[in-house]
Amino acid sequence: MSVQPIDTINQELLNLIQKDFPLVEQPFLAMGEKLGISEKEVIERLLALKGTVIRQISAIFDTRSLGYQSSLVAAKVTQERLDQAAQIINQHPGVSHNYKRNHEFNLWFTIAIPPNSKLGLEKTIEILGQMAEVESIRVLPTLKLFKIGVQLDMTGKETKSKTEAPIYSEKKRKEIQPLTEKEIQMIRVLQKDLEIIPRPFDSLAEEAGVTVQELLDQAKVFKEKGQMRRFAAVLHHRKAGFTANGMGVWNVPEEIQEEIGYKMAAYQAVSHCYLRPTYPDWPYNIFTMVHGRSEQEVEEILEMMAKETGITERAVLYSTKEYKKTRVQYFTKEMEEWEENVIRQYQIKE
Repeated sequence: MSVQPIDTINQELLNLIQKDFPLVEQPFLAMGEKLGISEKEVIERLLALKGTVIRQISAIFDTRSLGYQSSLVAAKVTQERLDQAAQIINQHPGVSHNYKRNHEFNLWFTIAIPPNSKLGLEKTIEILGQMAEVESIRVLPTLKLFKIGVQLDMTGKETKSKTEAPIYSEKKRKEIQPLTEKEIQMIRVLQKDLEIIPRPFDSLAEEAGVTVQELLDQAKVFKEKGQMRRFAAVLHHRKAGFTANGMGVWNVPEEIQEEIGYKMAAYQAVSHCYLRPTYPDWPYNIFTMVHGRSEQEVEEILEMMAKETGITERAVLYSTKEYKKTRVQYFTKEMEEWEENVIRQYQIKE
């Protein structure tokens, strides 16, 4: 499949669909009105971009706000076993991202565990480490969220600029609230990849057993409560022209961590910014994921951040191989099945 040319209209369309997807019955009509083109043209352009530049269009939920536990995990694996270890870890349904990175800790993955997990987060990670035969493993949960939300600037005008406020941060998170079965069912359908047709929410509402307006109203409530970070498209970074993503990690003194975290989060090119724990063999506590069109651009952005903040002790880890990249699927049977198999295999007492 050939990649649709990223002309000016496509650039504006891709910027819009990443951050301001209309939660209305005919969203592509609303997008066309905003861009001055027809609904038909919006749909044709998005269909041409889907599968090449656009990875998925769906609700992006906040893991913690739904009662899930999650963490970034760093593992040290011998080079000859790295691919095999990644394959074993990928079998866990809660592992959404898994990369080889250019560091002594060479395997990095994210994992989410549901509220009804029988094993819990740390035990699950411990078992995965055993199964994958890693040399060492470090659990790096989020201690504070400064920003999360990938919005790649397709126009090239804002990549090195700063935004006024993060897309989604700790400030937007609220207390975990129990979900009803009806709400869970709507989460299950809203997390599905949206069809690019004039009325894409009709079939989702029917599947959830609600009206279209009920589904759209609930989506807005999820967003207001911080349970849904946004409804948006996620792009294939490399196919969108962002061929480099560097995980810039910083050693920031405790007394200025919050101040520095929010300063770094303000950069347009930073999609994720977190405070995480340190270890004797891992001194870095603030993590910034930086996206650029080249490693040079990533390095330039990191240098800008270093000059502004005065933080000099840092490292940058580039992903050299993608083992898994998907969206966490919430409230599915696969997680329960994985846990039951592991509990039997390892004879774990519940």
